[in-house]
Amino acid sequence: MVLVVLVGFIVPSTCSAEDVKGHAMKVTRSELKRVEGKWLRPDGGYVLELSDAKPEGKLKAAYSNPQPINVAKAEWRSMGGRIQVFVELQDVNYPGSTYTLIYDTTKDRFEGYYYQAVMKQTFEVVFERTK
Repeated sequence: MVLVVLVGFIVPSTCSAEDVKGHAMKVTRSELKRVEGKWLRPDGGYVLELSDAKPEGKLKAAYSNPQPINVAKAEWRSMGGRIQVFVELQDVNYPGSTYTLIYDTTKDRFEGYYYQAVMKQTFEVVFERTK
């Protein structure tokens, strides 16, 4: 499904850096640990591995399709009481492509959007836990 909506990692302009940091701190370590792991996008075999999530919003990510693709940036935020993960890719055929994902605690999966920078298109995606 191709969507025309562009989704970004948005922080309201009325929030200061201190507000964002304080908001991120409201997520417990056990909640944050739940997003760590290996995630599979079943529509194409893409794999996203998340680890080392820190309270201040830092996150390590690895991505493959099936070969490794360079991850330029990975971070998380608490958005409306849910964990949002943002991953930016910078590699051949992936110059600035991004994932903006929300962790669904009831389904133990990520749902969100993939922006394919080369085609300038946004796709709805799901990642399911593999381990």
